[in-house]
Amino acid sequence: MLERVAIYSKGSSPKTRDAVSGLVRDFCGLGVKMQIYQPSGDPVLCPGGELIERFSDLGSISGLPQLVISVGGDGTFLETAMKVKDLGIPVAGINTGRMGFLANISEDEIKKAAEMLCSGEYVVMARTMLDILKPAGLFEGNACSALNEVTIQKADLSMITVNVSVNGDHLNTYWCDGLIISTATGSTAYNLSAGGPILTPGDESIIISPLAPHNLNIRPILLSGNSRLRLAAEGRSKEFMVTCDFRSAKVSFSEEVEIQASPVKLQTVMLNDRDFYSTLRNKLMWGADRRN
Repeated sequence: MLERVAIYSKGSSPKTRDAVSGLVRDFCGLGVKMQIYQPSGDPVLCPGGELIERFSDLGSISGLPQLVISVGGDGTFLETAMKVKDLGIPVAGINTGRMGFLANISEDEIKKAAEMLCSGEYVVMARTMLDILKPAGLFEGNACSALNEVTIQKADLSMITVNVSVNGDHLNTYWCDGLIISTATGSTAYNLSAGGPILTPGDESIIISPLAPHNLNIRPILLSGNSRLRLAAEGRSKEFMVTCDFRSAKVSFSEEVEIQASPVKLQTVMLNDRDFYSTLRNKLMWGADRRN
């Protein structure tokens, strides 16, 4: 039985604010205690007038929730994931953005979703993440973990070369605009647009997909999840770009980048009335055919 949930959102759009209000109303009606991310602003009340605890940091609340609900788009879901990844708390997503692939509960399903969550009608799915081991402290104190992907990209107009080794063995030298190093979760994100393969969320493999490779015979490759990658980039300028989901930083060509799967997996929620394949068909129109 669900007794305590935390709600994380940026609250910047009317749709998001309405969705949070709907969650508050429905969870209050179901007798669920709530904690709401709200660094500032007016206190949040249940319809009956009960004050709802608010927080600006999950580490500061009175008791950890059983579930965290991200309200927004997939970007908000990724931010939520970084805040709870080390706590082992499952994350569910209400979509008030555009695609809603990770945040796969629509805003018109809030009441139904609240009831299903309270009655335990969901499964928890463990998803692999990637850690950037070097350079250390790349994002100034923020997590160097990615749920979707890490990329190595050119920082100006000139393409770069990226020398990649896997567990100490040379894999390839890529002449390209960059590389996408993706998890199974990220296989339907940037990797997909670059022609990479789709993996089911529980797969632990790592995908390397080149961005605009200057070779006709270069294709994406699938690596074992226990691979440790070392990437050394070269180019005509002084630096290149490293991204880690929604974070980015410029790095000197003198620095190497090391990446491996994180020892921690993110726990995510899938309601019982849906699955990954239905999300593929509905969100990406995968396999759409007039004959079906």
